Amino acid sequence: MAEPQVAAAPVIRSNLSVKAPEFLSNRYDGYLTLVEYVQDFLNHLTDQPACFETEIEQFAETLNAWVSSGEDLQGLVELIYQQATSVPNFSYMGARLCNYLSHHLTISPQSGNFRQLLLQRCRAEYENRDEATRADETTQKEFHAFVLFLAELYLNLEIKGTKGQVMRAEILQEGLRELLNALLSNPVDSNLICAVKLLKLTGSVLEDAWKEKGKSDMEDIIQRIENVVLDANCSRDVKHMLLKLVELRSSNWGRVHGSSAHTEATPENDPNYFMNEPTFYTSEGVPFTAADPDYQEKYQELLEREDFFPEYEENGTYLPGPGDPYFDDIDDEMDPEIEEAYEKFCLESEHTKK
Repeated sequence: MAEPQVAAAPVIRSNLSVKAPEFLSNRYDGYLTLVEYVQDFLNHLTDQPACFETEIEQFAETLNAWVSSGEDLQGLVELIYQQATSVPNFSYMGARLCNYLSHHLTISPQSGNFRQLLLQRCRAEYENRDEATRADETTQKEFHAFVLFLAELYLNLEIKGTKGQVMRAEILQEGLRELLNALLSNPVDSNLICAVKLLKLTGSVLEDAWKEKGKSDMEDIIQRIENVVLDANCSRDVKHMLLKLVELRSSNWGRVHGSSAHTEATPENDPNYFMNEPTFYTSEGVPFTAADPDYQEKYQELLEREDFFPEYEENGTYLPGPGDPYFDDIDDEMDPEIEEAYEKFCLESEHTKK
């Protein structure tokens, strides 16, 4: 079997070559290299995500029998990271995979265990956030893919607290806040689209976490978004998208609670804490969450139905076509729906200032 092609690394490249001698030294179950085995499994999960539940245990057992050094573990992290940030719709599956391996891989070399090496890899991208938001299109595209993968990690990576309680990684919560700052500090269309996707995915969870600490971070973020709507030179489609996000947040991120007293979900009082937020709805009104086997397909359908960014790829890259109105005639009138929403927003903003 020919060795699969591994996607080129994003902004920060690992120093480990997947062809390093220590990465080629073992054979297992017909596979020549560990790289080949892992990449084949990642591709399999990409094509058949429903196989995760039935095959992940055997995958982890195989890795425990094969991964024998820090270099092996570093290479494993890099392969998963590349798949999660370069293959469309794999970020959620990649985050679930990372969570499982962080609890089931037994090797813990001096360089760090699986979760520590994963967070180190993410930190390398994170530290370049300000430069990445102002970089060329390719670099921005890679950065936006990283942002959305980190959002999925925040939702799916379970950490054991000092008392054995299950919790989310607070360092990722802080990281997402700074990534939002970086995206909104350079409010070009692609950065704004990434920020909206990030908030649609994690906004309810982030706001709950900040409120629990008595912080008003989400208020600050929404205020910045409102300022962008009023002042930034972004396209009208993106302004409409931002207005819809503000509206979504004002409705408690679309969450509906009964008239009885509501207690915010926590890992201690809700056994499904990591699986029931955020909640979205299909065109038929059927709720679904990230735990749904068809999550990616349903979520993409949701985005298309709401028409938030019809001219954009999943990663936020703008794809102007021939006769694009935003380039051919910048003075065209807004369509009625956008104009009405924008005027309403401006009036509310003026009223607030008074």
